[in-house]
Formats: sequence, C-alpha cells, structure tokens
Amino acid sequence: MWLGSWTVTIIVTGGAGYIGAHVVDALSAAGHSVVVVDDLSTSNASRVGGHTLHRIDLAGPSAAAELATVLGDHGATGIVHLAAKKQVGESVAKPEWYFRQNVGGLGAVLEAARATGVERLVFSSSAAVYGEPEGGIVSEETPLAPINPYGQTKAVGEWMVRASTRAWGLRQVSLRYFNVAGAGRPELGDPAVLNLMTLVLDRIESGEAPLLFGDDYPTPDGTCVRDYIHVTDLADAHVRAFAYLDRDERPFDTFDVGTGQGVSVAQMLRAIGTASGRDSTPAILPRRPGDPATLVATAERIRSSLGWAPRFGLDEIVASAWEAWRAQREAGIAPIRAA
Repeated sequence: MWLGSWTVTIIVTGGAGYIGAHVVDALSAAGHSVVVVDDLSTSNASRVGGHTLHRIDLAGPSAAAELATVLGDHGATGIVHLAAKKQVGESVAKPEWYFRQNVGGLGAVLEAARATGVERLVFSSSAAVYGEPEGGIVSEETPLAPINPYGQTKAVGEWMVRASTRAWGLRQVSLRYFNVAGAGRPELGDPAVLNLMTLVLDRIESGEAPLLFGDDYPTPDGTCVRDYIHVTDLADAHVRAFAYLDRDERPFDTFDVGTGQGVSVAQMLRAIGTASGRDSTPAILPRRPGDPATLVATAERIRSSLGWAPRFGLDEIVASAWEAWRAQREAGIAPIRAA
C-alpha cells in the first residue's frame, strides 16, 4: 500500500489527548514532523514527548489567528483535527456549549487553514453520526441521523469540511470512529472514565460490580453489540488517510474506522475479567435511552480504498487497556471522571 514518500509538517489538534497522542506517534513513525495544539483541558503535556506543543483554546475568540500563526511559523502543510468534546450525556445537558466547542473550534481551524494556504485536513468524526440505524450494521452510505448534540456536531463538522472543499479546494477526509480502546504503550492509556472499558476497569479495581444497562436486547446474548477498535489501529488509519489526500483521484471523503466485528457487552466483560483476574460479574440495570442494540461497521471502504486492516483483536485491546490502567495507578495518576 502506497503511503507517500514525502515528509511534511502536520499540526495535530488535541494531540496531547488519549487518541491524539497515538496519532502523533504514528505520524512521527511515518517520518512526518508533528506539532501539537491542545488546550490541555482534559489531556496532559507529558504525552507530547519531544514534540512542540502550543496551548490554544480553539473555541476562544482569537483561536483562528493564533492557529494561523502556528501554521505559518512551522510551515505546516496539513492538519489532523481531533480536538473536541465527546461526552454524550454532557452534550445533552449543555448543547449550546457543545456546538460552540466542536463546531466553533472546527470553524477556527478551517479559517486558519484557508488564511495560510494549508490544503490538507483529516477530520475526527464519529459513528455517533448514524444514531440508531435499523439493523445496526452500517456503511458510509447509511443515512446520518444523530440522536444527541455530540453526534450532531460531528455531522455538522463533516458538512463544514466538505463545504470548504467546494469553496476553496480543501483536500479533506472524515474518519468516523467506532469504539476506541486499548493502548499502544502503557503511558498512553485512556485516563478518562467515560466509556465501557474504563468504566468497567474503574469499578472492578475498586471491588464494585460493573454496571450493565439492559440484558434484553435483540442480540445473541441480550446485551448491546459494538465494534471495538484498538487505538493503535485507529492511529494507523490517520496516517493512511493523510497519504490519501495527496492522490489525484479521491472518490470518497468519509471512512468508517471499525473492525467489522461485533462484540457484545457481556463478551467484553468476560474478556476484561480474564485479562485482569478480577470478578467482572455485572449488576444488571434497565436499558438506557438511546442505546442501539447493535452498531457495527462493514469497514469495507477503508480496506479497499486505503489498504487498511486492523491488526489487533479483542484480547489485545483488553490486555493493553488493563496494563495501561494499572501503570497509571502505580504512577499515582488519578482517573479523570465526568463532572
């Protein structure tokens, strides 16, 4: 698979975060010069390593001008835009703030890119744009129907970057992430207790039963089914997506990043129990509103167009997540919990 032979300077917004730090590693390993932009509100400067870090609030009033200066000073030719707020419940409680953060932040990025002639952008989108699709198996052709403000901001983001292509020739691609977990290195593990993996790890370590919301779904074992992807595989998809932008022929501007394999919540709980050696027997609660029974990607387009395929399965995802979780606790790093 051709990944490009050129070396460029890429700005990674949100590069000090969980996913961002892995993307920075992957781009650097591919030979690119990487500069990180992050407001450090939910991240840590230690993740940046030896890369230059500029602290910018992309939703702030001077963000576009500040970012334009960074782009110009470093001679950047591309941006990977990951910086965003991503808590679904928080987005429901504070929709206007979420739109200001996610849509406004992307607006600042696009304004700075246009002003400085930076023509390549990889945008971090989400499977949340699909909402609750019938059947639960989705492709990039599945209609967008987000059911919460977080997913809506990602759908709007895709429209914005596509509009910039029409308006001034931006080369862009949106990557729709499915359920990201695991760690490439223990020090880069997810510190936030905001998704199934870390929520379960947090409870079993404290001797509490994990919470299982609904065991009566129309799935093989009655629990929700999701598509889990190792964060290292996701980072590799960004490298390939960035190389894709240099092609003359780019028939697609959206790619689902998933494995195409569904894993139920019950399966995930058993895998976590095996990896950790802890009791992962859940406490069963009623269903949560808005949880689709199944949400799994076909992942065919990204395989055929970018030559990308996941290298890690469920066992590797869970083992690396547990190792990273324990490493953080042993280092005295407290988990980040929702306010």
